[in-house]
Amino acid sequence: MHLLIIAWLYVVLMMAISEATSTQGTVLGAVFTFLLYGVLPLSIVLYLMGTPARRAKRHARSEADQKASAAPMDTPDGSSQTARDAVPPEGKEP
Repeated sequence: MHLLIIAWLYVVLMMAISEATSTQGTVLGAVFTFLLYGVLPLSIVLYLMGTPARRAKRHARSEADQKASAAPMDTPDGSSQTARDAVPPEGKEP
């Protein structure tokens, strides 16, 4: 993968150099050639090809957060609330 990136940048660099040294070319045109034929397309392609890795990293991070946030079970029902009567006894005020 890295070899293709280096090769493409080499080709675009040679295009830019030939435009800069041409009698009808300019250095500004060479800069835009390098940016628009080299840097911009490569940045888009690399971003799109890195999407699965970013998605997997985000998924792994969310699973780690869920495992870390899982509180130990203090009571049989899994809540950390203290045990109380579900229905208060009749005739008594709390």
